[in-house]
Amino acid sequence: MRAADQFHVGIVVDDFDLTLNTLAELFGYEWGEEIRASVAVQLPRGELTIDLGFVYSLTVPRLEIIRSIPGTLWTEAAGSNLHHLGYWSDDVEADSARLAKGGLPREAAGCDAEGSAYWAYHSRANGPRIEIVSRAIEPLFQNYWETGRIG
Repeated sequence: MRAADQFHVGIVVDDFDLTLNTLAELFGYEWGEEIRASVAVQLPRGELTIDLGFVYSLTVPRLEIIRSIPGTLWTEAAGSNLHHLGYWSDDVEADSARLAKGGLPREAAGCDAEGSAYWAYHSRANGPRIEIVSRAIEPLFQNYWETGRIG
């Protein structure tokens, strides 16, 4: 991974529609359709299925606005609501191990049916949370950013 692999900033909010409208009005952001999915997430304490709702900006720099989920790591952060910096990864498992070895333990991961992580969050007490996302799904996102629709 390199700095050039950074492709979005994730922000968790309680008032999803207000956030989208405010960023559109103030900065001209345009948004794709909201993506809703039930996702199995591997946490240090075990697996949890969560119902995620999020949207990416079609405008760059890319923002990902995520609906907050009380009682999970997807809650508003006091002050800024900044949740993570997102990076493409050519090998999520290897990059995840490297981040953990570098002092950012793995906090959560989304795994496919075979149990391989296709995204992971890493964090520590100070500094931003880092999300790594498999570059294998980049074409799906490129299509989303071009059309505003998933699939």
